[in-house]
Amino acid sequence: ICWLIKFLHLLADVNVPVVGGHAGITILPLFSQATPKANLPEEDIKALTKRTQDGGTEVVEAKAGKGSATLSMAYAGAIFADACLKGLNGVPDVVECSFVQSTVTELPFFASKVRLGKNGVEEVLGLGPLSEYEKEGLESLKPELKSSIEKGIKFANQS
Repeated sequence: ICWLIKFLHLLADVNVPVVGGHAGITILPLFSQATPKANLPEEDIKALTKRTQDGGTEVVEAKAGKGSATLSMAYAGAIFADACLKGLNGVPDVVECSFVQSTVTELPFFASKVRLGKNGVEEVLGLGPLSEYEKEGLESLKPELKSSIEKGIKFANQS
């Protein structure tokens, strides 16, 4: 069990910003901005990006359709809730990725790094430097994310 604790401790120190949207191609992990630095060949980055985009589907398939990735979503929600509480309590420089109204791209909503503070989202941060592969991914995700945003706005206006 000691090796598992050491492994989980190492994972806690890994951070890969994920920008864009919530599903499939709209999910864009920024391995070029990973901490610690990810010195991976491009083929591995492409494979990891695809696995990140399809992670929820992989879980459902592994459960043979008898479940979903709710534990993963719950964990992500807990991490974000903890970050929000830290920000609201005045902890400085709390940064997490969140899907918010922004001007990071031409889309009205986009997931990117945000600085959380006593007033909630205090600053929407830019994307930072992207690799060529990430730039291509960003352009590829925009039409799908735009469509999802339009559907969401239409739904919200009908409710």
